[in-house]
Amino acid sequence: RFRPMSLARVLGAIGRVCITAGVLILLFVAYQLWGTGLREAQAQRALEDEFEERLEAVLDRAGADGPGSSTTTTAPPPPALAEGDAVARIRIPDIGVDKIVVEGVSLEDLKRGPGHFPSSPLPGQPGNAAIAGHRTTYGAPFHRLDELDHGDEIEVTTLQGTFRYEVREQLIVAPDQVEVLDDFGDDRLTLVACHPKYSARQRIVVVAALVGDAAPAPEVPPASGAGETRDRSPGLDALDAGLSGESASALPAVLLGVACALIWLAAWLLGRLWRRWPAYLLGLPVFLVVLFMFFENFSRLLPANF
Repeated sequence: RFRPMSLARVLGAIGRVCITAGVLILLFVAYQLWGTGLREAQAQRALEDEFEERLEAVLDRAGADGPGSSTTTTAPPPPALAEGDAVARIRIPDIGVDKIVVEGVSLEDLKRGPGHFPSSPLPGQPGNAAIAGHRTTYGAPFHRLDELDHGDEIEVTTLQGTFRYEVREQLIVAPDQVEVLDDFGDDRLTLVACHPKYSARQRIVVVAALVGDAAPAPEVPPASGAGETRDRSPGLDALDAGLSGESASALPAVLLGVACALIWLAAWLLGRLWRRWPAYLLGLPVFLVVLFMFFENFSRLLPANF
């Protein structure tokens, strides 16, 4: 049987736990919406430097008539790309997009910016070039993708030149409707993102048509057997695993969570032995850094980052 003072202490402790939990949840939401953008912005700066260096190298080789001089280009295809490479710059003035595109659509790739589907041609080349991007986290490059209308302009610069596309249609599809990435016999750009916002239940797809001539495409290796055609999307069974999340080990998140608790406990004990607020001020910066790392690892355990 609790005495009144004991009951008050228990209720006070429960209240403090609830308040702490609520603050942590709010901080995690803030991390998802804005903290992830800090990581993306840092990655974009590095990608921009990388892409500009590669462009300058191509221009030095090609001279004044090199990439970027016109919409039509005869520049040869770039060498084989590795996942994570900076492959293009995409600009969509009507929705304020100006981002460097990376090669790949894994979870780690899309944390750095919009990602090019490796199974599709590069923008500007013949066929259906496809790019995926987040709508609500990691800089949200495609946050306003649903605002694009017929005729809106999309400009993409690659090592082969600068290419202009005009929006033709907008679709809402299921994540497994990979047929939107098929070759339809024309030269198009397909942009993919989660739909609706804050959900990975569906995909919004914006299709744009190339204005002008396409750039040379790399030679396709011959099929292994007579009458066979080369699969453009080998093993692709979802429109972008990086938008839907992927499995990750829980151990780093658990260890960082324990570290956060120990840091807070150490600050509390120091406050009891010394002075409360100076102790909290000393422990707060360390706690926030470890908490940021915990949020980063904890978010990998969620089904999607959208």
